[in-house]
Amino acid sequence: MTKYREILRLKSLGFSERNIAQSCSVSRNTVSKVVKRASELGISWPFDFDMTDSALEELMFPRDKTLTNRRMPDFDYIRKELLRNGVNKKLLWVEYCEECRLGGEEPLMYS
Repeated sequence: MTKYREILRLKSLGFSERNIAQSCSVSRNTVSKVVKRASELGISWPFDFDMTDSALEELMFPRDKTLTNRRMPDFDYIRKELLRNGVNKKLLWVEYCEECRLGGEEPLMYS
């Protein structure tokens, strides 16, 4: 998990983004995004004790709730079917997409 509190604390002390990235074991892009988003929202270092990393994450980068209406593949079925001759992942993917569309559901895909 990203250490949002530590990133913002070190930034308030004047550390460079490169040093913060090394200290928190994250990329410089992550540090840059966190610092930029915190400044957009007006969040600065002295936090309340109840402001945890997970609370900061939810505040700064809220999760998109649209993934909940997507149907998950049946991984046990996929594993069993792949053991059969003539069955490959592409065939199972096409079947999964067809089942989702027939059921009025949206298949789980990268967006």
